[in-house]
Amino acid sequence: MDEDDVRIRPGRRGSRPRTRIRPAHDDAVPGLVVAVDRGRMTVRVDGPDGAVDVTAMRARELGKHGVVVGDRVRLVGDTSGRTDSLARIVTIQERTTSLRRTADDTDPTERVVVANADLLVIVTSITDPEPALGFLDRCLVAAYAGGLEPLLCLTKNDLASAQPLLDRYAGLRLDAVPMSREMPLDDLLDRLRDRMSVFVGQSGVGKSTLVNRLVPDALRATGDVSKIGKGRHTSSSAVLFDLPGGGTVIDTPGIRSFGLAHVTAGDVLSSFDEMAEVAADCPPGCGHTAEDPDCALDAWAAAGPPERQEQLAALRVLLGAVGQVGPGY
Repeated sequence: MDEDDVRIRPGRRGSRPRTRIRPAHDDAVPGLVVAVDRGRMTVRVDGPDGAVDVTAMRARELGKHGVVVGDRVRLVGDTSGRTDSLARIVTIQERTTSLRRTADDTDPTERVVVANADLLVIVTSITDPEPALGFLDRCLVAAYAGGLEPLLCLTKNDLASAQPLLDRYAGLRLDAVPMSREMPLDDLLDRLRDRMSVFVGQSGVGKSTLVNRLVPDALRATGDVSKIGKGRHTSSSAVLFDLPGGGTVIDTPGIRSFGLAHVTAGDVLSSFDEMAEVAADCPPGCGHTAEDPDCALDAWAAAGPPERQEQLAALRVLLGAVGQVGPGY
C-alpha cells in the first residue's frame, strides 16, 4: 500500500481532551418535572414571584438516565421561564417510587412511566367497556412492585354493580371509590389531597374526563368508545396538574398493555409482609400457586380465619398476572 490507500482523518480544530472530572453545579436550581415532550422537559421551579415553568433538556453527562414526569431534578442555565429560554438538567434525585412497565412480557427493557408518585389511581369502567381484568391485575402488580399505594376508581357506577369486581380483590383490602358523571368528586378528592397521584387506565374508561373534572383547566382530550367496544386513544403524553385544593395529579396516555417482564413473584410478595414471611418456608422454586403442592401459604391460609383464604386467592390473582400473556393481559 502507498499513501493513496490510507485514509487519514483530520483532527478537529479547537477540540479539547475529555476528562472524567464533572462540574459540581453548586448553583443548580431544584425543580419538578411536570411534562416531557420529544426530548424537552417542562420543569417547575420556585421563582422570586412564584412558581415558574422552565423548558429544559437533559445534560449529556447524565448518560442514558431518562427523565420522566415526577422526577425531582436540578437545573443550570436560564431558569427564568422566558420564551425561547432553555435550561439544562444536570442532576436527577433518587426516586422514592417508580411506576414501571415493559412493552410486553418478552421485552427486557424497563420503562419508567412516572417517578415519585404516592398513589396509583387505576381507572376502570364497570361496563361499556367491560373491565379488562388482566390489565387491572397488572396495574396492581406494578403499583406494589413500584412502592405506590393503589386505588381503584370505578367509573360508570350508575350503569352496573361494582360488587363482582370488588369481590375479586377483597383479600387485598384494596381501597376503591365509585364514580359517575353525576356523582360529586368529594370522596375522590379526599384521597388525592396533598399527594402526588398518577392516573392510569385503558382508553374509553373515562380517565381524561375525570381529570378534566378534577382540574377544569387541564383540557385533556376525550373520546367515545369505538364500535368494537374499545376506547380510542386521546391523551398522548403524561402531564402533571395541580389540584385546586392541594396535591397534584398526573394523567398518563391511554394504554392497551402493561408488560411486567421486570417483575418477579418475589416482588409481588414483598408487598404483603405476613404472607412474605410465611412464603420464606416454601421449597425452592415454589411459584406460590394452587398447583404448587408444598406451598407454605396453603397451610397458613387453612389454619387461620376465612379472611386468609381471601388474601391468598387475591394474591394468586396477582401472581397469575406476572409473566402471563393472552387475552385481557
